[in-house]
Amino acid sequence: MQPFAYRRRKLLRTAAGLTLGSGAMTAPAAAIDDAGLGASYDVAGDIVNLENGYYGIMARPVLDDYKRNLDYLNRHNSHYLRTRFDREDLAAIRAQLATHAGVAPGEIAITRSAVEALQNLILNYRLLKQGDTVMICNLDYGTVMDAMRALAKHRGAGLVSVTIPEPATRQNVIDAYADALQRHPRTRLLLLTHVNHRTGLVLPVAEIARIARARGVDVVADIAQSFGQLDFRIPDLGVDFVGANLHKWIGAPLGLGFLYIRDGRLQDIDIDCGNTEHPPADIRARVNAGTLNVAAVMTIPKALSFHARIPLAARAAHLRSLRDYWVTRVRELPRVDVLTPDDAGMAGALTSFRLKDKTSFEDNVALARTLLDRYGIFTVAREGPVGGGCIRVTPSYFTTTTQLDRLVAAIRALAT
Repeated sequence: MQPFAYRRRKLLRTAAGLTLGSGAMTAPAAAIDDAGLGASYDVAGDIVNLENGYYGIMARPVLDDYKRNLDYLNRHNSHYLRTRFDREDLAAIRAQLATHAGVAPGEIAITRSAVEALQNLILNYRLLKQGDTVMICNLDYGTVMDAMRALAKHRGAGLVSVTIPEPATRQNVIDAYADALQRHPRTRLLLLTHVNHRTGLVLPVAEIARIARARGVDVVADIAQSFGQLDFRIPDLGVDFVGANLHKWIGAPLGLGFLYIRDGRLQDIDIDCGNTEHPPADIRARVNAGTLNVAAVMTIPKALSFHARIPLAARAAHLRSLRDYWVTRVRELPRVDVLTPDDAGMAGALTSFRLKDKTSFEDNVALARTLLDRYGIFTVAREGPVGGGCIRVTPSYFTTTTQLDRLVAAIRALAT
C-alpha cells in the first residue's frame, strides 16, 4: 500500500462521505468482539491493561501506515514537506478530520494534543475583563485548570470551582452548574470536561452549555476522552470552543490533537504568540507549535478510516457494555463505591471505584500497585473527587470478558 502522499486524490473524493456513526460506513455489530475488532490490535500479554484512558494503541493497519509514512518522510524529507504536504496533503487531512467531527475545515487546526489545543483557546481568550470570573470544576484536567487559573490571574479575574456531587446524577450535576452560574453572574468563561478523566463521569455538556449561553457565558469543552469514544459530533455539544485529541479513542499516533473554533468566533481567540505564518483570519494562526510530527499527521486518514469501519454508535455501545460487565459484578459489594452512575449517557468506557475505607490518594496508589503486583492488572489511581481518591478502570476494544472476570475476582478479594 502506498504512503499518504500518493493517496490524497482518493482521500479528497471520500472525505465528504465519511461521518461519525454514519450509515455510509457500516459493519455488523458482531465485528466488535474478541475475534473481530480486538484482533486488529497487537497487545502484549504480560499484564491485563485496564488503563487505556491514557492513550489508545494504534490498530495494526494504522501502525503499518505510520511506519510507511515515517519511511516515506525520511526518504523525501523537506522537498515533500515544502511541496505536496504543505500545499495539498495537509488540506486534505484537515478536510477528512473536519468531516469526521461534523464541522468545516476552516473551523479546526491540528495541534499536538488536547492540552495544547485547550491552552491555546483559554490563554488567548480575548473577552475576559478585570473583575470577571472564570469557572472550572474539581474534576477537570489539571493542566487545563492551570490554564484557566493563569488566564484569571493575568486578566485580574476571579476563579470559581464547582464541586461535582457524589453520587452524581444528571440532574444534580446540571443543578450544581446552574447554581454556580447564578451565584457568580460575572462568569465569562466556563470549562466543561465532557468525559472526566478522574471518574469517567459524562457531563451533560449540551444542557449546561444552554444554561451558560443564556447568561452570556462562553464554554470551552475538553473532549479529550470523549472524541471517538462517545457517539456525538462537535455541533451536538452546542459550544463554540473545543479541544480534542486523536491518540486516545481514535487510535492515531501519539502527539496529535486539534482545536475547534465555531465560525464567527475566531476573532475572540487571539493569535498565538504573534503567529505570522498564517493570516489573522486563518484558524491556524491560533496554533504556533513549530514542526509537528508530520508522519503522525500523515497517518490521521488511516486512523479515521479504520475507526469509521464500525459505526461510532456500535463502538460506544460496546465500550459501555465492557464497563457495565465489571461494574454490575462489584457495585453491590458493601466495601466498594463505584463513582460513575449507570444512567444512560452518564458513562462510557471509563469508570472509577474505591474501597470505602481507602479514600486517600495514597491508599489508591497502593491499591493500584497491589492490583498489578498480585493480580497482574494495570490500572491507575486518581484524585480530585469530593469523596476521595479512586482507581480508574478503562477497558478498550481488545479487552475480553475473561480479563474483566479477573478484575472482578481481584476486587472481590480485596473488598472482603
